[in-house]
Order: sequence, then C-alpha cells, then structure tokens
Amino acid sequence: MPTDPELLPLGIDGILVRFAQVLSEAANAQALAFKDQMQNVQIDGVTEVASSLTSVRIGFDPAQTTRAAVMQAIRGQLGSAGASTDGPRRIWRIPAAFGPDYAPQLAEAATLAGISRDRAIAEITGQITRVIAIGFAPGQPYLGMLPDHWDIPRQSNLTDHLPRGALICAVRQLIIWGADAPTGWRHIGQTAFRVYLPETGTPFAFEPGDAVQFTPVSDSAFQAIKADSSTNGGARCEVLR
Repeated sequence: MPTDPELLPLGIDGILVRFAQVLSEAANAQALAFKDQMQNVQIDGVTEVASSLTSVRIGFDPAQTTRAAVMQAIRGQLGSAGASTDGPRRIWRIPAAFGPDYAPQLAEAATLAGISRDRAIAEITGQITRVIAIGFAPGQPYLGMLPDHWDIPRQSNLTDHLPRGALICAVRQLIIWGADAPTGWRHIGQTAFRVYLPETGTPFAFEPGDAVQFTPVSDSAFQAIKADSSTNGGARCEVLR
C-alpha cells in the first residue's frame, strides 16, 4: 500500500513525491489527490505541480525559496487531512468502433489475454477507467486499469502507422492515440475523439483523474459520428462533483 511517500530531489528546481515504485490504482489515486491538494495551496516559490503514474513533481524557483523550505511545506501537506481519494470529478462516455476495419489487432490481443473477441469488447466497454496520466503526445491519456489477464506484452515489431483516435492496449492500460504515429502496441478499437484541441482555451480534453467509459457502436454509426464535426467524436462529459 502507498502509505509512506518518499521525497526525492529532482534536478536543481524540483522535488519528487513518490507514493509507490510499482503502479497500482491506490498509488495513482493517492498521487492525483495530492496533486489536487498542492494545486489548492499557496507555497512561496512553488512554480509547478504535475502528476505522473505514482508520483507528483513539485517545481520551485531557487531564486525565491530553498529546497529545504519547500520540503518542509510538502511534509506539512502530507501530514494534513487534505489529501483525499474522492472519486472522479467528471466521466466521459466515448463511442468506439470494434469492427475488423477499426480494430485490426483486437482478436490477437484477446487471444493473448485468454478471452474471446466478444468478451474483450465487453470488458473494454464495461470497465470505467480513470485517466492515470497524460503524456507521450499532447493530451494523450493513459487509462487504467483493465483486469489482470490484460497484462499482455508489447509487439516484437513496430506498426508503422496508427490514426489519431485509435484505441490502443498497452499492458493493462488503454490509450486514445493523440496523433498519427507508429507504435509497438496493439490497435484494438477506433474513436473519433480528439484528445488535443490546440484551437481551444483548454487544449487537453482530459484531466488526470477523469473517468472514461467507451460505448460500442457499429462501423456505420461510427462513420456517421466521424463525419459530424459538431461534436468531438460523439463524446459526452458529465460533471460528477
């Protein structure tokens, strides 16, 4: 259990608060809650608060404060009752197509997971995942976690091209592909959702901690959704708290 976070120096202007060395839902939830807590307090000299899978980076300006002072402030926050692991603030429901043209490696991934293709779709769409981190490409989410039998290896070869919006399986995580790019992970579905919206005031669609559930649609329904530019891939976002 991630009960004893470590404080580690990170460069000349950063401190890493690490809640675990191995990814778990509990450690990720604790990191996200602490990130929210630190973003809601004012600490002199702190310039950045950013979360990853199981840790939070606290950036500071050495011209305004010292590492020791920031360390002390962090310890105070860790000792307070402010950090909670309340549920997600928002839930996204995103249409996804799973026909062979849109999920060319779904059958292979299902075989590696030891389940049928139909059960794979049921598990992918039945699971409410959380955005456990954003990275690799702008706004690109890592969603977790699928059941243990989805702990399948990376491909030995590279897929040269995946389209933006592709749904990828990476170990027990799902990823909505942020841009046209190659990958070593398997293409198991397709959305028309854009995770990066540079033309808007909030270019990243997701925030860490958001909940995400995929809604299965037919290929023809997906084509209609994709052709409609009035919505972001037919996604709906509900504010929970």
